Amino acid sequence: MAKIKIRPLDDRVVVEPVEAEETTAGGIVLPDTAKEKPQRGKVLAVGPGKLLDSGQRAEMSVAVGDEVIYGKYGGTDIEVNGEEVKILRESDILAKVLD
Repeated sequence: MAKIKIRPLDDRVVVEPVEAEETTAGGIVLPDTAKEKPQRGKVLAVGPGKLLDSGQRAEMSVAVGDEVIYGKYGGTDIEVNGEEVKILRESDILAKVLD
């Protein structure tokens, strides 16, 4: 994907969803209507962190390139440079996928 041209604000994160599997473990091909919405994605951009009452910014717990799992209906879907991406708050991210 080309370099992203947006910068998220505060504690927001831009994620590129990873598509769900096309076939089941038994080899059955799933039509588009039967696929679940992706809940996994790759972090493309992160904001500077939430502004705290002290005036400092909270440190983000995810970084560009991390693979994450997020809530099924969390965030906002948008199109950037012809690619579908999701903008989430850091709190909508449930976990980082570790290699």
